[in-house]
Amino acid sequence: MAVQTQTTYLPRLISDLDEARLLLTRRRGFEEPELSEGMQAGVRRVFGADLTADEVVSRILNDVRRQGDAALLRYAAAFHGEAPEQLEIPRSAWKAALDRLDPNLQQALWLAAEQITAFHRKQLRTSWIDFSDDGALGQVIRPLDRVGVYTPGGTAIYPSSLLMTAIPARVAGVGEIIVCSPPGPDGEISPLILAAAEVANVDRLFSIGGAQAIGALAFGTESVPHVDKIFGPGNIFVVLAKRLVYGIVDIDQLPGPTETLLVADESADPELVAADLLAQAEHDPMASAVLITSSPMLAHAVLEEIPLQLEALERKEIAGQSLAANGLIALVPDIRTAIELANAYAPEHLCLLLHDPWAAVPQIRNAGGIFVGEESPEALGDYTAGPSHVMPTGGTARFSSPIHVGEFTKMISVIGANRHAIRRLGPATSALARAEGLTGHARAIERRMERLDRD
Repeated sequence: MAVQTQTTYLPRLISDLDEARLLLTRRRGFEEPELSEGMQAGVRRVFGADLTADEVVSRILNDVRRQGDAALLRYAAAFHGEAPEQLEIPRSAWKAALDRLDPNLQQALWLAAEQITAFHRKQLRTSWIDFSDDGALGQVIRPLDRVGVYTPGGTAIYPSSLLMTAIPARVAGVGEIIVCSPPGPDGEISPLILAAAEVANVDRLFSIGGAQAIGALAFGTESVPHVDKIFGPGNIFVVLAKRLVYGIVDIDQLPGPTETLLVADESADPELVAADLLAQAEHDPMASAVLITSSPMLAHAVLEEIPLQLEALERKEIAGQSLAANGLIALVPDIRTAIELANAYAPEHLCLLLHDPWAAVPQIRNAGGIFVGEESPEALGDYTAGPSHVMPTGGTARFSSPIHVGEFTKMISVIGANRHAIRRLGPATSALARAEGLTGHARAIERRMERLDRD
């Protein structure tokens, strides 16, 4: 009789520095992945043809733009089995959902909201006007009129993401916050999403998912008002839709699979290191959990610890697949090299499990968030620490930031020049305009200088 063996999922261990550098410095830009067999079957069922994800999204967006609510209801029936009686969920349902939650969970939502609010209030920018002999120069800060927040809610439910996006918008003073979230397998939006909407004090909530939700927010329909900017993570169809509507509206980012990179030395506890890697890996089979360490002893201890902890996880298959496909433990000569590689990788989450982690903070140039020390696990940042957990992925932390209050505002320049400015700046302005062949610009300045000469 054949002996059945249990599959062991472990991250790859690399001790060759050149190989580690090659893997960790490779650009991980946005790419359209191949659709799974299940997704392909769903596409054929709904559209009657084999389409790429881009083609699917283009069709949906075009239909929503032309047909409005009718397209939303048709796709709801196609994807979820039946169309909802109403697209908008009344606020009374949000409050009822919150009231029905376990009191401990209610308290957790309110605590998270308080932490997120307090953190983001410190980010508020102020308008300013400087007066001088030339008149006045300055800027005014204005919140966006209306934003859309997409919150996943089908197979994965993330009320925390709603809080982490909508609360900074509220702090910024956005006029109206519109949330779209797909129904679950039972045809209803998760009570957790409804409760989070109540806690975050959003304005309207619609039971719409996928690319059609992004289209509704971008173009507007009879029921859904169009917004100025769309925020929030989602599946490949949501991400592609956000990319295609950019320019019609602004977007926050093109979120890819989540990622965590741990930099650890010999002082790190292998049990906690393994726990942090698994916490990241359980998100998604495409998630990346990486450890860079100068300690061979720690690396091998973590490899021994991972299987022990993995068995106790409800999402052990997902976490195991993630570690096997994308997990990595890189052995490097010293922590300086580890930080160099971390900066090149530009992770969404960078965890410093070091003897003196604060000494390393000034050396970090690229990361969505820095988690300093063993008592600052990334999981804390996902829920209650305060900063938004919506952070740049795929190496985009080289040039991008986490969700912050500034994302929900715009800056308008103010120029209030006077005669002194015309006299001082006019000749140079005219010269530059003529050099560019824009004589109309030059004459607009020169006429004013001529009038000053006559006065």
